[in-house]
Amino acid sequence: MRKIKASASGKLMLFGEHAVIYNRPCLAAAIDKWVTVTTVEKKGEESVFVKTARQLFEQKYGKVETGFMIDGFESRYGLGSSAAVTVATAKVLFKLKNIKVRKEKLFDFCYQVVKKVQGVGSGFDLAAAIWGGVVYFVAGGKKIERLAVSKLPLIVGYSGEKADTVKMIKKTVKKINQQFLRQSTKIVNQAKEAMERKNWQELGNLMNKNQEVLSKIEVSTPKLDKMIKASLKAGAWGAKLSGAGGGDCMIALAADDRRAAVEQAIEQADGEIIRVKLYL
Repeated sequence: MRKIKASASGKLMLFGEHAVIYNRPCLAAAIDKWVTVTTVEKKGEESVFVKTARQLFEQKYGKVETGFMIDGFESRYGLGSSAAVTVATAKVLFKLKNIKVRKEKLFDFCYQVVKKVQGVGSGFDLAAAIWGGVVYFVAGGKKIERLAVSKLPLIVGYSGEKADTVKMIKKTVKKINQQFLRQSTKIVNQAKEAMERKNWQELGNLMNKNQEVLSKIEVSTPKLDKMIKASLKAGAWGAKLSGAGGGDCMIALAADDRRAAVEQAIEQADGEIIRVKLYL
């Protein structure tokens, strides 16, 4: 049997949480945490994302007689492992049938998989895994623009609390209004410009604004708030939760000479520092 493997990266949501579900833009980044999927002789127990990808692929392109082995970063951090598994599996499937696939087509296929499994979701994590770097994204892939950003002085802190994205999306349905959506859209578009200009202080201010907006729909937690406040007190330009909320990670933006102090402050707030870099 021909051995085939493919990898996909994890992600961080930078701006635009929850609003992206309602066709508003967000900014997300691919990071240097990887999932690798490799073909193996025998089929074992498959994750729901692998199983669904196989089923949808076979409906269109024919039977696939192989198993899949998955290696990569832990799912507990909420860094997009499910999306990375989906993208890496899809890459392998298309390679198996010698089908060349453009990024847009790969995204559309993976988005079908995720929607079938979860029922909700915008697909931003898939876009980050497929395009790499920092992407400006509108739900369902209506717009995917990779930005000319090569550096982002981020610090990532894990709260130790596992978030449930689907649960958080459903929880916020009645709390999201037009004001929230307008504020989020404005912040995302301003953050895009600040990032492209490398205006980190302005970007940090926008992170703080985004956190305030997200706090109004009650998706932050006391633990995330504690880590965010600690990082700001230690000199970060800005800090906010990253993702659906209810746990998982926060991010802070800090100058090189403040990085050590901010990391220490997050740890003293009972957070765990996750070492990540932007994947370009």
